[in-house]
Amino acid sequence: MIRTLRFSDPDFEEAFRRIVERGETAQAGVEETVREIIAEVRQRGDEALIEYTGRFDRQELTADTLRVSDEEMERALAAVSKESLAVLELATRRIAAFHEKQKEKTWLSTEEEDILLGQMVRPLDKVGIYVPGGKAAYPSSVLMNAVPAKVAGVEQVVMVVPMPGGEVNPHVLAAAHLAGVDQIFKVGGAQAVAALAYGTASVPRVDKITGPGNIFVATAKQMVFGQVDIDMIAGPSEILVINDGSGEPAHIAADLLSQAEHDELASSVLITTEEGFAQAVAGEVERQLGELPRERIARQSIDSYGAIILAANLDEAIAFSNRIAPEHLELALENPFEVLPRIRHAGAVFMGHHTPEAAGDYLAGPNHTLPTGGTARFFSPLGVDDFVKKSSIVSFTRGGLERLGRDIVHIAELEGLSAHARSVSIRLKEQC
Repeated sequence: MIRTLRFSDPDFEEAFRRIVERGETAQAGVEETVREIIAEVRQRGDEALIEYTGRFDRQELTADTLRVSDEEMERALAAVSKESLAVLELATRRIAAFHEKQKEKTWLSTEEEDILLGQMVRPLDKVGIYVPGGKAAYPSSVLMNAVPAKVAGVEQVVMVVPMPGGEVNPHVLAAAHLAGVDQIFKVGGAQAVAALAYGTASVPRVDKITGPGNIFVATAKQMVFGQVDIDMIAGPSEILVINDGSGEPAHIAADLLSQAEHDELASSVLITTEEGFAQAVAGEVERQLGELPRERIARQSIDSYGAIILAANLDEAIAFSNRIAPEHLELALENPFEVLPRIRHAGAVFMGHHTPEAAGDYLAGPNHTLPTGGTARFFSPLGVDDFVKKSSIVSFTRGGLERLGRDIVHIAELEGLSAHARSVSIRLKEQC
């Protein structure tokens, strides 16, 4: 059964350190493999991309079949039921509506008569999105990455998605169609990240790569950062539920398992102030595990990285939550809005007993690409800001330079940069 811990346990810190650092342990040993793959794709382009796809995904491709064709897209759309297409369209609309509210405009300030200052907001030209395709297919990941990019005004969105054994998931392609993805390539893993970062004869080089993936994908993104921008280094998924003894144990158990079924490294943790509730949830987790099609994955996740923590009070639970900065935080409380102002770090916060984390994964509207592994202390969810860049605008009139010029020269001379000072003073002399 899922383990039960107390903050007062002598081995609590060690037990929880193992959970928190699970992603770091998994990364050890993959760097050299990823480095080799990136070097090969960078040097041999399509040839290496096709070779690795055949080896890892058991899919024989050619330069002509790397890209999803119009005919393949049409077949995929025809294979999707009207009901499924309608649900994906609803999700697309809701995600777009939420992200429209994030858009910033170029602005100019004329507060000073002789100096104009401002900020210019421009979308990135070309973005690559990675969509997982191994243990499960994720049309929601397509929408969460492509829709904000298009809302931001990105001209070209290039998608890579592994198709093991050549199996095409029609819902993933339908989501790409609805989101306005421009090109789709049947490749995944570190080799797909390398192709997006450096470009090949078939795959265009992009300015930024977003989207979750396995440890090889995450490591590859980390290695190409600087050549291109990336959204974040995403680790294994996680959920933390804070509970005061209210609500249904079966609901909380289902929420914990919704993360556990992602993969064996996912972490599901409940902090509750009520021991009886903790025992009831533990029993429900065990019962519901047996009903899951992905029981093996979920059970390994729960056994390795699941926990129920008994807290003396909500203050203790909130302090712990802020310390670990969870990706998904559920406030399964009688009065969640009373606690919300005290939450400092979380990727996304789900309020009350009728807001399961899965609502945010699919249809609520906010992005489900969230910071993991404690990085919610300084990272934000994926959004429109990730797909734009900002340039400062500066315009001095002659009077403006005369007014501030001597002070600019003073600072330049303090730093010993005489050419900087001269570029201003030479103009001041001309104006005298």
